Amino acid sequence: MVIKQAEHYLNKDKRLELAKEFTRGAAENIIKNLQYYERMKGELESEVNQIKSLLEEIEKQKTVSSLMAIEGNIRDIYYQSFNKILPDKFRFDKRTKQPPENMVNSLISFGNSLVYSTVLTEIYNTQLNPTISYLHEPSERRFSLALDIAEIFKPLLSDRVIFKLINKKIIDESCFVKELNACLLNEKGKRLFLTAYEEKLKTTIKHRELKRNVSFQRLIRLECYKLIKHLIGMKKYKPFVIWW
Repeated sequence: MVIKQAEHYLNKDKRLELAKEFTRGAAENIIKNLQYYERMKGELESEVNQIKSLLEEIEKQKTVSSLMAIEGNIRDIYYQSFNKILPDKFRFDKRTKQPPENMVNSLISFGNSLVYSTVLTEIYNTQLNPTISYLHEPSERRFSLALDIAEIFKPLLSDRVIFKLINKKIIDESCFVKELNACLLNEKGKRLFLTAYEEKLKTTIKHRELKRNVSFQRLIRLECYKLIKHLIGMKKYKPFVIWW
């Protein structure tokens, strides 16, 4: 498996094919989130159309770096739409990571780290080597394959938890600590987020192909198996896309 993973990383076309699928899966799940809130709140049709337009550009890209630029543009539009989904006191102007500068950035960073850790755990339960990746450079983080797969699941797992916690007023200003130019979750905020996140992982859905209920956490393991089948030449990899 390590040899197959390395072959697909070293071969430009094989790597690009997988990188495109990870980007496409992330973009389509972002669109699903926005369409859900468009039905509930409206005002998101423009963002949906912009991201759909960028989605069509994915297949035309010739390099992983240009693909990452498309992915970055999609994320920028997506994050700008948060202000139409969340209340005014959770206003969010731009993504800042080190450190997160406001409450929403703090939630995104914490949620993304949880998804990354969950994906890494599932990778360890397969034959995949987590240090060989395709969309992200292996040097970006030690277990960079977890970054690739996490892109697909962040909209379902992290972002939907964030929207729920804020819109249902489960998390508020009392859940954060602000110091200098940083805003971080305090212990109360982390506890509330972890509880909601673990509930999300245990949520089950009727799988369209397996014809049985599977948890959201199990969907990640199934994604790893799909990638393995692609690497050994059994079946082309197609990313998980929210179907409900």
